Amino acid sequence: MQLKCLLVDDEPPALKILSTYLDNMDNLELVGVCANALEAMQMLKEHPVDVLFLDIKMPRLLGTEFIRTLRNPPRVIFTTAHKDYALEGFELDAVDYLLKPFSFERFLRAVNKLTSGNDQPVPDAATGPAMEAFLYFRVDRKMVKVELKDIRYIESLKDYSRIICVGDKPLMVKKPISSIEQMLPADRFLRIHRSFIVAIDKITAFTQNDIEIGAQEIPIGKLYRHQLAKLAHGNG
Repeated sequence: MQLKCLLVDDEPPALKILSTYLDNMDNLELVGVCANALEAMQMLKEHPVDVLFLDIKMPRLLGTEFIRTLRNPPRVIFTTAHKDYALEGFELDAVDYLLKPFSFERFLRAVNKLTSGNDQPVPDAATGPAMEAFLYFRVDRKMVKVELKDIRYIESLKDYSRIICVGDKPLMVKKPISSIEQMLPADRFLRIHRSFIVAIDKITAFTQNDIEIGAQEIPIGKLYRHQLAKLAHGNG
């Protein structure tokens, strides 16, 4: 199924690049191009869309302000040259936040989140190794930075997940554990139960039935016992 897309940007070169990128995507259909938020507001009244590729710093009305005026906004991927709006973009539940100039590969990663259900924006300021070192999670109406090296284990609580970190209070995140699993590097974290993911470097001992992280014993599900081979062979 194709997703209908609307581009909103006051810079013609940026619109041209985005249009070119979209031409390469079979699952995205470009239905309109607008030079500002007011044009987009009128367009949405006449032609509802699935996805907005939205600039932020535009005349008369910022992209973030525009989203707040919509009762049922479509999914949003912000495209901007200003990293200062990243936190605000996350608070508006953006799928991603692309910092100009961005490559087709970076654009493709954002688009993949539309279909994978993994709407976890990552600041473009954190690229390369830094991007793998932390994630942002929504906790009590704010985005909280979590260093991967500090995570001990993650526990599923139905639609929520509890992230246990070294020396900190547990974080309650409204995100299923399956979504968090997709965000974590497989060489550093292990799913050992339908309700638990553990940090490999925090494991202090294990048996066929459970894993110990310090004084905490975490059960190993029958369907996940094959994961022990990764531990026995140094995760290789």
